[in-house]
Amino acid sequence: MSRKRVGIISLGCSKNLVDSERLMRMLDDVGYKVIFEPQSVTPGDIIVINTCGFIGDAKEESVNTILQWVDAKQRGLVAQVYVMGCLSQRYATELPKEIEGVDGWYGKTDWVDLVRHLAHKNPGIVEYDRIITTPRHHAYLKIAEGCNRFCSFCAIPLITGRYKSRPQEQILNEVRLLLSRGVKEFNIIAQDLTNYGVDLYGHNCIAKLIDQIARIDGVKWIRLHYAYPSQFPMELLDVMAKHHNVCKYLDIALQHISDNVLHNMRRHITGDETRKLLKTIREKVPGIHIRTTLMVGFPGEGDREFEELLEFVRTERFERMGAFAYCEEEDTYGAKNFSDDIPESVKTERLDKLMALQENIALEHNQSKVGSELDVIIEREEQDYYIGRTEYDSPEVDPEVFVEKSEILTPGEFYRVKIVDALPFELFGEIVNK
Repeated sequence: MSRKRVGIISLGCSKNLVDSERLMRMLDDVGYKVIFEPQSVTPGDIIVINTCGFIGDAKEESVNTILQWVDAKQRGLVAQVYVMGCLSQRYATELPKEIEGVDGWYGKTDWVDLVRHLAHKNPGIVEYDRIITTPRHHAYLKIAEGCNRFCSFCAIPLITGRYKSRPQEQILNEVRLLLSRGVKEFNIIAQDLTNYGVDLYGHNCIAKLIDQIARIDGVKWIRLHYAYPSQFPMELLDVMAKHHNVCKYLDIALQHISDNVLHNMRRHITGDETRKLLKTIREKVPGIHIRTTLMVGFPGEGDREFEELLEFVRTERFERMGAFAYCEEEDTYGAKNFSDDIPESVKTERLDKLMALQENIALEHNQSKVGSELDVIIEREEQDYYIGRTEYDSPEVDPEVFVEKSEILTPGEFYRVKIVDALPFELFGEIVNK
């Protein structure tokens, strides 16, 4: 007898994806056949949408996805539609009134109840077990939930609540389990890596945790996502420099450099302190590639503040950088205390100017790699190339390496590649004969 199917639609960030993967494991354990991002459906299928509620575009995508699947249900293409995640957590009262046809609403913290509802029993919960949806060789490792920073532009603490670290031993057990299933690369994620452990152990433990993961046999790459600049744990840099399998890569969102804007953002750091931190990071971890995110158009950003931001990017020459325009989020400190009075056209102009500058910097960084030999993990095979990444490149957001098909390569394996050409966001290479 065939198992009833559940299709999982996961929107938003990699932290959401981990929740979706955990949900998939639980549903599989209670007897459902789980399909990730289903390409086709049958009238008996159940659809679960894990929503994002971070900024306007993400919220719009989530609402449109819900409406799409409610419409599919009404046309008899699927049987039931359930919603979970950040959007339904944030708008738990409003959404059920505005959207009819959803069979159940769950938030960011209570979605295990969905499994209980579908299974008519309590699922056996192994906290760190899940079905990996990424390529088999890499996985995201979420070490905490929530955030204590309360930056004035950000609604995430309002959605996810206060910072909650996972116990170290539980995380290490998850690493061992994933290793046994073929994972080699671990992308460590949390809303704020650099606050890890304070709530559980009374002090910051991120350096100790990464040191312990790096010592586990079989862990090839560890990459760190979403550090916070204020009160940065300098001992983490010593761990990065000591272990060859901790990638020389740090994702640290800086948002701005102007003291005025940083103060309005409630970032608890000054521009000079930011510059000093970056100098220390580069000194302690030679060759590190820093990924950052910047924001334009926040209240208080005049022409002078924006020019200071441009000069900061010119000077620091980030290897990886993304940016976005400020979008006011209701109930945040910024929405309550500042007027969002910078015209959208000005925000767009500033964003375009900033990203054009970064594109030139990215090209120069990539061109500097031409002629060098790098370790590359192969992600997939396409018609003309194998596609891979270096230790400096996180999945989905960073440049890829296009490797000539001179011999048969295996996805998930590491190869030595000589870089022969470069574009702003792509490298081209050939296998080095050993």
